Amino acid sequence: MSTLAPSDRFDFAPPPTRGLGRALVLAVLAHAVLLAALTWGVNWKSNPLPVTAEAELWSSLPQAAAPRLVEVPPEPAAKPLPTPPPPAVKTPAPPPPPKAAAQPAPPDPAIALEQEKRRLQKEKAEARDKLEKEKQARLAQEKLTKEKLAQEKAQRDAEKLQAKRQQDQAVQEAKDKKAAEDKKLADAKKKNETAAERKQAAEEAQKIEAQRQANLKRMVGLAGATGADNATGTALRASGPSASYAGRIRASIKPNIILLDDIAGNPVAEVEVRTSPDGTIVSRKLLKSSGEKSWDDAVLKAIDRTATLPKDIDGRVPPVLVISFRPKD
Repeated sequence: MSTLAPSDRFDFAPPPTRGLGRALVLAVLAHAVLLAALTWGVNWKSNPLPVTAEAELWSSLPQAAAPRLVEVPPEPAAKPLPTPPPPAVKTPAPPPPPKAAAQPAPPDPAIALEQEKRRLQKEKAEARDKLEKEKQARLAQEKLTKEKLAQEKAQRDAEKLQAKRQQDQAVQEAKDKKAAEDKKLADAKKKNETAAERKQAAEEAQKIEAQRQANLKRMVGLAGATGADNATGTALRASGPSASYAGRIRASIKPNIILLDDIAGNPVAEVEVRTSPDGTIVSRKLLKSSGEKSWDDAVLKAIDRTATLPKDIDGRVPPVLVISFRPKD
């Protein structure tokens, strides 16, 4: 570890700051100016504000003032010139000041009160007449309105009565027409009773013949029926698949089942399969889960791999099948 002499340390020291004294002087001067401004502001705020007041005076009675007397000032005398003095000039006497106009005598308060009283009485009479005219106009308007309402009510009553009469007349005409038609029908019925009886007998004979022909066709069709000896149906073929068809379906789908997990027990998964007439699988849907997701997924994937189902012994493929699958069947 090396050591440095004091002279070496001074060589590496930063240079002294310039203008330090000038900065101190400016700072002191700024503080002094700020202090003076604050002192002047406090004194300025403490000066009392001048209080001013205005008042207007009105006279109880109107009275105009006379014009103010204006005095004409005399003209100043001309100063004599230093070089030969001019002749003396007589200055004209100033005109006499105009006389002040005589102020009018103040009006008599009693006359003013009487005039005010008459004016108020006139205004009251005019207001009373106006109210009376408005009342008469309102009564006339109400009378016209009542008369108009009465006329409208009478017109509505007359229209209702006329409509009721027309309705009663129409009902009576309808009754008369119906009675005439009933009488006409009764006459026609009496006239055609024999013909109706013959027609009814012919229709019953036709129904019996049609029933006989249907029985014959059914008997002929039963000769080619595919049902068992104990079957109770009437169709040539049953709508459902044969008894062995479900086993054939399982036999075609089960080889495509790939199960990688062990299943506890023997749960059942029911699947609805929809097919086209040629046996192509259109859709499949899990109706009842077995409780084991791996077994359900394996069955659905096996149906997708199968793609086409075999036909039944009659050459048909049911459009909708519900098939049950167990892992240990």
